[in-house]
Amino acid sequence: MKKILVLACTVTSLFSFSQKTMSSIEYKNSPKVFNIKGLSQSVSIDCGSSKMILLSGQVPLDNEGNLVGSTIEEQTHQVFKNIENILKEYGGTGKDIIKLGIFTTDIQKTPDFRKVRDLYVNTQNPPVSSLVEVSRLFRDDVLIEVEATAVIKNK
Repeated sequence: MKKILVLACTVTSLFSFSQKTMSSIEYKNSPKVFNIKGLSQSVSIDCGSSKMILLSGQVPLDNEGNLVGSTIEEQTHQVFKNIENILKEYGGTGKDIIKLGIFTTDIQKTPDFRKVRDLYVNTQNPPVSSLVEVSRLFRDDVLIEVEATAVIKNK
């Protein structure tokens, strides 16, 4: 609880400063993740001793833009591989994730999603999450999209 409070205070402090005094912001894309023109894969906000990383929604496409998997489990593995590849650009892993936003076309498959998710996140302190069932994602064959926020200690 103390870590969350400190993080909340840090974020609040960041956004209460003017643009001139606000810590640096950096946008990055991983070459190992399919890049969509006009969209950044991630942005980091320097919070002093750590940085907060916000990721765009990740879908089950490989770095060539091909769909990976036809089941929620297979697609979730690819989504988290993409998330991990982006977080590696900042020196982090899925264990640094503090928040997930999950969009799925079949909420009944949530246990299958969680089984895979738990291979990538800190299960001792799981990320806060929102799970939303949607009628469709950007393609009919995509079953899941996941947004992530991570906090990584600066080195």
